[in-house]
Amino acid sequence: MAHLAFSDLTEKEILALAIGGEEEDSRIYQHFADTLRADYPASAEIFNAMAIEEREHRNWLYQAYRERFGEHLPPIVREDVKGFLKRRPIWLTQTMSPDQMRQMAEVMELQAALFYEKSAARCTDLGVRELLIRLAEVERGHEKRAAGLNESHQNSDAAQEEQETRNRMFVLQYVQPGLAGLMDGSVSTLAPIFAAAFATHNNWDTFLVGLAASIGAGISMGFAEALSDDGSMTGRGTPWMRGLICGVMTTIGGIGHTLPYLVPDSINNAFLIATGLASVIVLIELWAIAWIRAKYMDTPFLQAVFQVVLGGVLVFITGILIGSS
Repeated sequence: MAHLAFSDLTEKEILALAIGGEEEDSRIYQHFADTLRADYPASAEIFNAMAIEEREHRNWLYQAYRERFGEHLPPIVREDVKGFLKRRPIWLTQTMSPDQMRQMAEVMELQAALFYEKSAARCTDLGVRELLIRLAEVERGHEKRAAGLNESHQNSDAAQEEQETRNRMFVLQYVQPGLAGLMDGSVSTLAPIFAAAFATHNNWDTFLVGLAASIGAGISMGFAEALSDDGSMTGRGTPWMRGLICGVMTTIGGIGHTLPYLVPDSINNAFLIATGLASVIVLIELWAIAWIRAKYMDTPFLQAVFQVVLGGVLVFITGILIGSS
């Protein structure tokens, strides 16, 4: 059976679709609960309760179906009906946040209510129509309950705990790989760039060296971060995302003090202008790294400044000395 119009469905098929819909929704809510249980226990309890309710609704519908049509359900699913409400595949919900899951639950309940209302409007059997109207009212109530659960959750201590967990996950999955890349790109490229600058006194040649060093370091760091672990045990997120973040930030860290060497050599004192701008950008980069470490990595600001700026300055001087020799 495929591509049926909604207007062609029999009351038996409508009830079968409703039963299948409640089963699928209960599985989605249970999946949300299982996914969130370790890090967001309060939200997990909400979805666990909703899954139990959906299973109860399924039993209620199946009992009504058996009384009217017997034991066996017709072989019809949502995908068989044109324009029928669809649910997002489970694999697309893996990266959803708790708030997104709660919002999806509200939409699911609203869609179910609309389905029952539309079905009731075209049913001729009085008993089936009354059943569908009652179900629509129940789903409308669940929609409000989902919103109410969301509001009460946001006002609870659990919301604060979950926000703290989200902050920790944000640091693990985004800040740490980004910071590692920014530090590597900003510091490790200093020596080759300034060595090239003082060896050639040619802005364009220095720019090419800096561009190559930045992109090369970005590719290297990106692969190194992606291959460091799969994130399943550490909670550090997907390897490809960490690698992408680390690689991009590494490239940005190197490109920052490379761009000033785009100053045309034809301009008077072009080399001094470019080197002066690059030196200022290096200081800004090092201070930014120190600030990020202090804000997100619980490192005292002065300690972060000492570690980052001192290391960067040493690499900077090394590049100048090698290039000037």
